Amino acid sequence: MTPGIMRTPGTDQLTAPLRGMRFRTASPPGPITTATEHLRLLGAEPVDGDADALTLTGPDGSAVHAAVAWGGSSSRIQDEATAQAAAGLMLVHGRRDGTPRGLAVDYASTAAGILTVQGLLAALIGRARGGALTGVYVAVDKTALLTVSQYLAAACADDDEATSLAPGGPPFTTADGVQFEVEALEVGVWADFWRALDAPQDALRKGWRPFQFRYATACAPIPRALHDTTALRSWAQVRAAADASGADVCRLRTLTERGQEMRANGEDTMPWQFLLGDERHTAAFGSAPTADRPLAGFTVLEAGRRVQAPLAAHLLGLLGANVVRIEPPGGDPLRGMPPTCSDISARWLALNRGKDAVEIDIKSAEDRKRLCELAAGADVFLHNWAPGKAEQLGLGADDLWAANPGLIYAYTSGWAGRLTDAPMGTDFMVQARTGVGEAARPADETPIPSLMTLLDVLGGMLGTEAILAGLLAREQTGRGVRVESSLLAAANLLTAPALRRAAHGLDPRRPAGFRRPLATADGWLTPTDAHAAVAIEHADRVRGLSTAQAVATLRDSGIEATAVTTDLADLPGDPRFTDAMTTDARGAVAVSSPWSFR
Repeated sequence: MTPGIMRTPGTDQLTAPLRGMRFRTASPPGPITTATEHLRLLGAEPVDGDADALTLTGPDGSAVHAAVAWGGSSSRIQDEATAQAAAGLMLVHGRRDGTPRGLAVDYASTAAGILTVQGLLAALIGRARGGALTGVYVAVDKTALLTVSQYLAAACADDDEATSLAPGGPPFTTADGVQFEVEALEVGVWADFWRALDAPQDALRKGWRPFQFRYATACAPIPRALHDTTALRSWAQVRAAADASGADVCRLRTLTERGQEMRANGEDTMPWQFLLGDERHTAAFGSAPTADRPLAGFTVLEAGRRVQAPLAAHLLGLLGANVVRIEPPGGDPLRGMPPTCSDISARWLALNRGKDAVEIDIKSAEDRKRLCELAAGADVFLHNWAPGKAEQLGLGADDLWAANPGLIYAYTSGWAGRLTDAPMGTDFMVQARTGVGEAARPADETPIPSLMTLLDVLGGMLGTEAILAGLLAREQTGRGVRVESSLLAAANLLTAPALRRAAHGLDPRRPAGFRRPLATADGWLTPTDAHAAVAIEHADRVRGLSTAQAVATLRDSGIEATAVTTDLADLPGDPRFTDAMTTDARGAVAVSSPWSFR
């Protein structure tokens, strides 16, 4: 049941990998809204009719189904708010502020919608290869855990964090009132930037470690003196310091500015880009798909660092692919990043457990030849190198297609080349440039980016989605496909509801207090979004009760709520997440696959 392929006239741009297929929708509306929009963008057509599940039907009438649920029947996780509270998203997002805070964007729902499409695509690929898959089930609660898997693994590790989890962090504010983010990937660049602003030497020295680890910890207790330094400098002086040092700075943009920019540029908001290769190729697979491993027999080469590309490959591994990491001589330095489990970074294991590895020096001509030889026997090559680096090294799509015309060449980028004046394409810089900070916080909070890696995670998921669409296209055409996803696409996805509100003359931000947990005598609780307004009337009452008592009391009054997780290390034993986590051979906590196939 493989649909047709559509190409833009005069080009090899793949625009509709699911052309010829139709879908009917079902609930819950949050995750399904994202899923159905992505199916539409991939070429499937919506049709009317009641459905118990999201159903995707091919031209021959055969169908695959996707069911989505918030959580297990006993978990009482019922919507976005309670999923964020239970899975630890509120805890991680709130670290910068010192108290749990809800994300004003529907983050877990959006991620679950993407995983739903991934499951459908994987099922179609498995069926095209002779499997008998009929559907997939996606759990939003497991999806939410997956989005914080690195933080969860670190919290359950053998040793302590390498830096403090105290509140604090960017952005900085200038004397003329400009809020901005700064990015520096090397300590020398960081030091030169602050010296150019005449910051105290001790403060810039003490600030580097928390700043460097903010991607891992979701907080950055940077010395107050650095904030005081920028408060005495103009935005022009800050930009001059960045130019002199090699650091990147980015002014925080508003959602209104972002919407105006998108309209002025006629910006394409497709989450992915596809380009078909020229030659046909018949791939031979080592093994057939199974019920829980629809990608069994596929080999993925991954040359990625940090989160975005490794997560994309990790998801392909959970779907059954054999993933081989391309690491520099001496191995990935992040393997030793504390905290550790059996001397391996717990965070690194969260995204890379189960992967094979081969050390290749991409600066060496001989090693680049080895990489091309590996690509000749692979199905996917995935990287997140700096823009243009692959082509400079002779490792672009055309280069690897010469060795393997059927290769899916995947690039998970920052900006996808869409903004000409864009800063460095890292999570927090993209958040700053696109107004994510304003969308993610309600109207009574300062509109600043989250220090949770929202876009790295969502961008990695979009990368997996694009790769699966490319693999399905190859099943039909025998041609390789170049696919690209980006952090910008993840930002566009998260901010789309707020931008639509703005376009209709409404306040793009959620109202004051939106998804703000209520304090109890020993912690916090969160009501469902539907019950939030009435729950706030009980705030004084629940403040004197334990969390368990407060949740029970509210439920007796017909108000649904759940406890906010305040220690990630408690999650493996949390009864709300039965069978959602396991422990690997090194003693590290692993989030289970978010899909169940049938």
